[in-house]
Order: sequence, then C-alpha cells, then structure tokens
Amino acid sequence: MLSDVSTPQDLDDRFRAALTALGAPAQRRALGEPLPGGAPLTGAQALALFDAQLTSRLLDLAGRWLRSFGEGYYTIGSAGHEGNAAVAAALRPTDPALLHYRSGAFYCLRAAQAAGAFPAGPAVPDAAGPAALIPDPRSPGDDGADAALDAGTPDTEGVTGTRAADSGAASSDSGVALSDSGVARTGPGADPSAPGEGPSAPGPGEGPSDPGAGPSGAGADADVEIGSGEATSTSTEPPLVDGGGAPGGSLRAGAGAEVGAEVEAASLPAGAGVAVDAAGSATAGVPELPLPDPDDAYAAAARDVLRGMVASVEEPIAGGRHKVFGRADLAVVPTTSTIASHLPRAVGMGLALERLRRNGRRADGDAPWPPDAIVVCSFGDASVNHASATAAFNTAGWCDHTGLRIPVLFVCEDNGLGISVRSPRGWVAATLRARPGIRYFAADGTDVAEAYRVAGEAAAWVRRHRRPAVLHLSTVRLMGHAGADAETAYRSPAEIAADVARDPLLATARRLVEAGYATGEELLARYDERGWQIRRLAEEVLDEPKLASPVDVVAELAPRRPVRISRAVADAGTQAAGPAAGARAEAFGGRLPELAGPLTLAQSINAALADGMLDHPGMAVFGEDVAVKGGVYGVTKGLRDRFGAARVFDTLLDETSILGLALGAGVAGMLPVPEIQYLAYLHNAEDQIRGEAATMRFFSRGAFRNPMVVRVAGLAYQEGFGGHFHNDNSVAVLRDVPGLVIAVPARPDDAAPMLRTCLAAAAVDGAVSVFLEPIALYHTRDLYTDGDGEWLAEYAEPGAWAARHVPIGRARVYGVGSAEDLTIITFGNGVRMSLRAAATLADEGIGSRVVDLRWLAPLPVADIIREASATGRVLVVDETRRSGGVGEGVIAALVDGGYVGTARRVAGLDSFVPLGPAARQVLVSEEAITQGARTLLAR
Repeated sequence: MLSDVSTPQDLDDRFRAALTALGAPAQRRALGEPLPGGAPLTGAQALALFDAQLTSRLLDLAGRWLRSFGEGYYTIGSAGHEGNAAVAAALRPTDPALLHYRSGAFYCLRAAQAAGAFPAGPAVPDAAGPAALIPDPRSPGDDGADAALDAGTPDTEGVTGTRAADSGAASSDSGVALSDSGVARTGPGADPSAPGEGPSAPGPGEGPSDPGAGPSGAGADADVEIGSGEATSTSTEPPLVDGGGAPGGSLRAGAGAEVGAEVEAASLPAGAGVAVDAAGSATAGVPELPLPDPDDAYAAAARDVLRGMVASVEEPIAGGRHKVFGRADLAVVPTTSTIASHLPRAVGMGLALERLRRNGRRADGDAPWPPDAIVVCSFGDASVNHASATAAFNTAGWCDHTGLRIPVLFVCEDNGLGISVRSPRGWVAATLRARPGIRYFAADGTDVAEAYRVAGEAAAWVRRHRRPAVLHLSTVRLMGHAGADAETAYRSPAEIAADVARDPLLATARRLVEAGYATGEELLARYDERGWQIRRLAEEVLDEPKLASPVDVVAELAPRRPVRISRAVADAGTQAAGPAAGARAEAFGGRLPELAGPLTLAQSINAALADGMLDHPGMAVFGEDVAVKGGVYGVTKGLRDRFGAARVFDTLLDETSILGLALGAGVAGMLPVPEIQYLAYLHNAEDQIRGEAATMRFFSRGAFRNPMVVRVAGLAYQEGFGGHFHNDNSVAVLRDVPGLVIAVPARPDDAAPMLRTCLAAAAVDGAVSVFLEPIALYHTRDLYTDGDGEWLAEYAEPGAWAARHVPIGRARVYGVGSAEDLTIITFGNGVRMSLRAAATLADEGIGSRVVDLRWLAPLPVADIIREASATGRVLVVDETRRSGGVGEGVIAALVDGGYVGTARRVAGLDSFVPLGPAARQVLVSEEAITQGARTLLAR
C-alpha cells in the first residue's frame, strides 16, 4: 500500500504504477504530428519536454540518494515544478535567464535547445501558400523584434495577429525514401522525430499551430506504391491508422502487417515506416520509441547538476562553490538567492539590453546577447512579498509608465507554499495582476501544452513590445521543500495526495499516451533507462575532486591585476592627450579641468567622472537627483548636458532598484556608476551589494561579472545635520563583504586618480567598488587657516595620469616635523583633522607621519606595518565607531603583522550622530587626536 506522503520512494512507486496503468493507445500516432486539439507542439517536442521533466525528477531523487550517505550537499529539488521546461522551450537559448532554485527542467531543456536537440515544431497554414514555417525560438532570428510577428500588430495590450515567417515553406507532398536496409521513410528525406530536423518550431507567441497541416504528411493520407524495390508516396489528408487494420484492406498497418505487391490507397501517419523484404512484402507502422541516448544533451545537463550537488570542482559555473543553475554558453546567469533578490538585477539587465539595442551596439564587447533578446527571471510565489521583488516590480512598472522599455519576463512558479507558510488563496494572482505596467499571463504549470502556449505568447509579447510581463504558473509541491522537510507537520495527507495527483511529469506522460505517441510501458522503460543513466553519472561525479585549498576557493573572488589596471589608466591618459584630445576639449566646453586652477574634492570628482565617460563608452551615471539637478552636492553637475540623458539619468527613489539596475547593466556589458545619495540609504539595499554584486564572479568562476563603481556620499561632520540618515558613519557592513573594494578619497588630488583606478578595475577585472565620498570635505578649501587654500589641488593633465596612478590598497603618507615620533593612521575626515593635530604637535617638538589609508578594503597592510614600525608608536584615528569600526581592522593588521610597538585608538562612540552641536559629543575631534597622541607618547 502506498503512503500518503510524497517521499522519494513513494513518488517513484506512484509514478511507476501510473505509467503501467496507462497501457497502450487505441491508435498510434507518429511523433512528427502535432498534438491533437490544437496544441502548438508536435509529439516529438512533447517527448523532448517529457525527457527534460523526467531528467529533472530523477535528479531530485539522485540528490536525496547522495545525501543519504553524506556525499550530496543539496536537496532542494524541482519536483512539481517541471512545467518550467515548457517556459524554456518557448524562449530562445540566447535569452538570458536568472533561475529559481526549482528550475531543473528549465535547465535541462535549455541545454537541449543549445545543443540543437529540441525538435522542430509543426507548420501552420499561411495565406501566402501552404504550410509556411513558423520561426524557430532556438535561434536568434532577425535583429528586429517584429521579424517573426505580424508587422501590423499594434503596440497595445496584447498581440492581435500572427503570421508565419518567410523563412521557407514545407511542401504538402511527402516522399518515401528507401534506405540501404530496405526501410522506407516518409517525410522530406528525414525522420520527423529526429532532433533538429523538419520545420522550425513555433515562434514565441505565434499562436497555436494548425494540427491538420504539416510537412512530411503530418496528418496526411499517404498513397503508397510498392514496386520492385522502390517506394514512393504522395500525401493528402488522412485518418490515423490504428494497429488493427488498414482502410481499404490493401495495407494492414501495425507491427507485422504485410503489404502485397499491389497496394491500393492507404493511410499512414507521418513518420510511419515501410519495410520491404526480399520477396517484395512490406510492413508499415509507427516505430516504437527509442530509448534515450546515454550521451545526449539531457545527460550533459544532468551531469552539470549532479556536480553541483556533490561540490565538484568540475561543475561548470560555480566550480564546487555552490549548487546553482548557471552556464555561460546557455545564457543562464547564476543566482544564489531563494527570495527574489535577483529580480532587481533582471530589471537592470532588461534596461541595459534595450539601451544597447537602441544604441546599435552588439555582442562585440558591448553586450553578450542579441539585440532582440529578452530577460527571463523565475521565482516562487512566497517571494512576491519580499521587498526586493516589490522593488523590482515597482521599478519595471515605473519605467514602463515613463516610456522606458524593459524587456523582462517574470515567471512566478506558484505551489502555494513558502517552505511551510501558505500563500493565501488568490493573493499571488491578485498581487501580480495589480502591478501597473506589467502585463499578466497565467497558465497551468502541470499542463505542458498549455504552459508552452501561454509562455510563448508572453515571451512574444515582451520581445515585440520590449515591455515587462509576468507569467503566473500554477505548480505543485512534491517531496517537500528539501530533504529535511517533514511535510506532514504542516500539510494533511489529502493535500499531499492532491498535489501528487497533479504531478506534471505524469500529466505529460498521460498526454503522450492518450495522443497515441507512446505506450505506458515505453515511457516507463524510458524512465528506467534515464534513471540508470543518472545513477551512473552520479557515481562518476563522486570521484571528481573538491576544492581543497583556500587559494582554490577564493581564486575568482576578486582577482587583482594591478599591472593591467595601471596600464589601462596610462592608456586612457595617452588617448585623452592624443587622438581624443579634441573630443575631450569639446566635452569640457573648452574649459579643461587641468587649466581651471585648484579644485575642490567635488570638482575633482566631477571632472574625473567626465573623463571616465569619455574613456568608457559603456559607462552610465545614474541615481536620485544626479541628472537634472546635478546631485544634492553638485558633484554630477553638467554631466547630463555633456553626455545626454541616455548616459546620465535620474532614477526613482529606491536604493534596491538603483543597485539592481547597476547589477543588470554590468552583466549586460555596461560600466554602471550608480550614486547612493547618502551612506545610510545604502543600508536599505546592502544585500544587492553583499549577496548579488560581490558574489557574481565567485559563483560563476568569472564567466559572468557585474562591474560597477557605487558612488556614495557619506561619513559625518556636516554642520547642522544629524540623525542616522544624513550624517552616517557606519561602514562595517561594507568591510565585511568579501572582494569588495572600498575607496575613501580625502583630498582632491587623490579623488580623481582613485576614481580612475576603480573604473579601470571594473573594466579590467569586473571589480565592484564603493567610492565613499566624505560629504564634509566636498567643498572644503582650507587646511590650517581660513583662506590658505591648502585643501584644494590641481587636476592632473592626461599625460600625468600614469605617473599619479593610485593602485588599489596603497596608502598615502604625509610627514609633519621630523616624522620620527608618532604614526597616525586614519582616513576620510580624519586626514584633515590629523594633519591639523600633527601641526599642533610639531609646535611642541613632536614629529608625526600621517598615513591616509585611502582604501578601507583591501586595507594597505604593508604600508600600515611599515609606517607603524618606523616610529613604534601608533595612534589610530577612526571616525567610525569603536565597535565594528575601521580601527579594529587596523589594530588586527598590526597584530597579525608582528608589530611590537604601542598603539592606541581614538574613535567615535557607539552612537548614532545627533543633530547640531550635540554631534561633537560622539564624533572624533581634533582635540581628541592631539590628546590621544600626548597620552600615547607619555607611556
């Protein structure tokens, strides 16, 4: 007796019993024929979808098996969600995909598409002639989104007309060719079920195909003449031939049927074979299903997934760092999120793809995907409630409302549960339908034909209109959330049984049998054969090596190639001084920054951004108030006028979306420079940096990257401002992110070269940098006395950029007095205060060296140790907080480096910054630095 719990063994037993019960169809149909009832699939395509689905199901079982003896490390499976294979089939393999963790069947089908193993689709009648072919979604197609659709379809809510592409036409005549073995095949010289042969598959959204029309006699009468070793056939319109006899009595179809020397008009399904023996007798019928090829595309996809499960270094995307769905040649971008934090990136990718398409730039270094590609992004129903998903939907709708095109197809796979928490009935549909600017589509994800049809319509709508849509797929939960999940703790046996009854794999098998393409026994044999294949692959990958050293693990975390970066900076200077000098002078309106006299920190950053825009054609500057207003502090003033609204633009007020746009733009080939208006605002969206930006190279072994330079106005000391929103001094969350570069320029003559370094690192290594700009120093002019102008600096001419290059992780040292008594290590606002304090100490005969860290990650450890050891006395001036502040890292670096002198910290209190003069009570002051130095020297 089978249990009421969908355990792996139970699910397998139920599926086997159900397949056996399906028996054999009353009539047998060839795989090349369309599904009955107007479904836009052939039998061969439905079988391929079944192969992807059963491969995914067997991978789930393999994951549980591997885990049972401690060799598998991931048991979240795709059981119940296998309908997403139809979504993959409705897309092109060049459409970038960011996949939910239950996307096993999608991944398997995408692998088959890319390998050319997904069969071609049925033909549809065309007014211009018989049976014109529908364009194939597997190939990029024409550059324009309208190439595969009716040019007369209005740009309104929905596609109102379709047409067949002019890529060719299938003849209604069907030939029968004898092979060397005497077997005659119907069709235009090929087995209609063979992968990659026959007419093109239906273009996404082209509407259901006409099941009564098709090449190779699909649904056509076959008049067969058998002569002396020759066979010919012409086709008209026929009933199906069953296994019991043949119309007209001259040809008995089915296994073992014989044909006499003279054959009258007979009916054969497309793909039926006619075998002629030496005596002139012939046998006609539909061949049995072949067993799967042990080395086909589904096996290759299964090997990828199994390698992820066992953390093999041979896994193609993460190399054993995580189990993810991803592969560059499949355009599957890895995501590690379970709760939709990848959705903002998808919106950014859509925006970037459309901008690159409109600008005419292609995959030759600017964009890795065709210009008419669309982005697909899948997620679970519970994730619609997450802030990052809400931000993504809102941004996509906001952009659409303002006229910006975002070609993104969101796919919500709704099994009604978020681990154990139920989605309220109707909530997900109501939520998705209510999103302004996002077209809503819905389909039963357990019905592969319906899912394929609706997914095709949705994908075509997005591709044609370049606007966002959501596909709401209803799915089921089988085998629980993961291996350790006890479903009976929160689901009744009746609920579990109801989901098992809607098993999408069984639904596809039932359709194949009822339509006449296979018997239950054949599908069971196929299931068993694939099962043994996956068992063999699982045993093979167990022997593959694992990551075995720290170096191996972090190799792709944040590659540092300082020589290439410095060369890139030098090349930019050479170009700006030479061939691009005219364009540069024009961009600056003839007022070159190096001729403008000493600049403030804000002015220097502004000039460096302009030079960066000239050097990097794919660079874009965006954020709140950065374009029209030129930034709250004027740092981006004039950039929009110089470089246009396509490259300098304002965004909506949402930091998650700003960073998501940058993430997507970086993956799509641009160099984004988003601005976060205040440091505190970054905390609203920090997971976009921690969980998304910094992980991309790590979890893709460098196959994908999202270069970006995030400009953030921050730190404290703004007179009159307070609170934790405009005077925030917390950077601990950034310093904790592996691989992230954190730059803090204090002086104008450091700001420009450091920004150039960050841009070069993004372009060369795909680095993610946070460029933290001290607000209080933006417009500071003086250092020691009013009017001395010593905090201003000249802007370097391009010819000097190489000589003044500032490498990542190198500090700047100022000597004050003898510079032999004390080392002050600081950054940001602390540099100016420390230099002033050092001048006071110099009057007392104390010589100091002030070390400006400049880089908070990676810390300039070698410079810290060297300068500390030179005096044996270190005062760390940290304007952040004592707990989790930068000073903790500096002290730790000293200890780890073997420093044996004395050290002391002066740091801000563990407090938020209050308003007005009260801020001075919790922040570091010049007086506190001076007193700290004296106390240290008195020891």
